[in-house]
Amino acid sequence: MPDWKASPTLTDLQNYVSQMEAERGFEHQSVQDKCLLLGEETGELFKAVRKAQGIATDPESHVGEVGDELADVLIYLCAIANRCGVDLEEALRLKEVKNHARRWS
Repeated sequence: MPDWKASPTLTDLQNYVSQMEAERGFEHQSVQDKCLLLGEETGELFKAVRKAQGIATDPESHVGEVGDELADVLIYLCAIANRCGVDLEEALRLKEVKNHARRWS
């Protein structure tokens, strides 16, 4: 298992996901595979939020915990960024510069 830093940056998380995927044999999955898996995990997150908010869910289906599903979404997001050569930390900083210049109403 790759090492964790006490307070990881987004770049650290991306590096962790890259190492974890190699260790588990997932590095061969394409960006399309990861996007589809992200979509599935996003649906699972929504279901977990529904459950946590007391909104009815199918009693026969498995519903995870919000924290677990958020972690899965973050893992797939990092995996997609890695495959696309995107530094999420830098992308977030640049996007926030653009957002700061926007007018929000």
